[in-house]
Amino acid sequence: MQQQALKQGTGAARAREVQRVTLVGAVVNLLLSAAKIALGFVAQSQALIADGFHSLSDLLSDALVYVAAKHGHHAPDPDHPYGHGRFETAATLGLGVLLLLVALGIIWDAGQRLFEPRELMRPSVLAIYVALASVLAKEWLYHFTMRVAKAVGSDMLRANAWHHRSDAVSSIVVLVGVAGTLAGLSYLDAIAAIGVGLMIIHVAWEISEPAFQELVDAGLEQEQLERIRDIIHSIGGVEALHMLRTRRMGGAASVDVHLLVAPWVSVSEGHVIGQTVIERLRAGVDEVNDVTVHIDPEDDDIAPPTSGLPLRDEATARLRECWHGLLETPAPRCLLLHYLEGCIDVDLHLPLERYTGADAAASLRERLQARLDPHPEFRRLRLFFGECAGE
Repeated sequence: MQQQALKQGTGAARAREVQRVTLVGAVVNLLLSAAKIALGFVAQSQALIADGFHSLSDLLSDALVYVAAKHGHHAPDPDHPYGHGRFETAATLGLGVLLLLVALGIIWDAGQRLFEPRELMRPSVLAIYVALASVLAKEWLYHFTMRVAKAVGSDMLRANAWHHRSDAVSSIVVLVGVAGTLAGLSYLDAIAAIGVGLMIIHVAWEISEPAFQELVDAGLEQEQLERIRDIIHSIGGVEALHMLRTRRMGGAASVDVHLLVAPWVSVSEGHVIGQTVIERLRAGVDEVNDVTVHIDPEDDDIAPPTSGLPLRDEATARLRECWHGLLETPAPRCLLLHYLEGCIDVDLHLPLERYTGADAAASLRERLQARLDPHPEFRRLRLFFGECAGE
């Protein structure tokens, strides 16, 4: 229950969890990077030094994650009407770019040393102990960070966890390289450094590609879209849906959808249907926290366009002109206008005392309809006797 609340939260509690785990990671990375770089020179291991710079990139990424988490939970403002969730996304992409640059630098330096045998380092057994300590520390940090990332639903924190895991794997490569060099394979330490660089490049791609897709507004996966459709179709009053669009915002997702309802439902009923859709989607799909619903009385993907038709004030003025001499000017609330199939259908409510029998009512409707026929913007007239709408 607590994890679910954190995952759906976008406020200070979620940010505090991200900041807490990031501070722990920063302390561990600071100690590891200093130890591996300093002892790498002492132990004469190029692979260990490269691994130290990898840990240093982890420290820089922790700072980036901390800043992004601090700003990402802020409420929407005039400059950021959809909130600040993409601070996390931008930070995630920044982590990927940072990893890529670190990897290219490691590979470049190790490659140069391979072609200059005199530049190759000769590691000592100390490098093995340092690398082993790094593996244990970074693997623990990976599990600790990933557990919190899942609890709060943060892709940025998940990316940082994989950054820790890549450092643990690279330390294993260092172990192999140093051990091989100590066994007489002088090139193995530099080759291990290149291997570390290639692994970092792979991790950089794995965390950057989803962040890039989010920044260009890629939608949710097909399985999640089907879940959204199923929830919407289960709600009474929804006849169909179309123009379903989704996009990610940090650890959450936004949904835009058009709902087809019966054309005779009231504005308030359509609103309740739309509000029910919003509530059910938020409760039924973990990622969804923002839903925009557009209520359609007809499928506007295939129906004739209603653009260009007169709005109520102008339509009422035209009706008064058409019906001049046949009846007194009806109150605006006695007219219901239905914009359907490229035309306007009119419901006219007259006082009950005007009703003088079915034949007279039918005759009045025919005469009123005849006045509308020359005007293509109006289609059908329905005549009712009784209280007007809203009375």
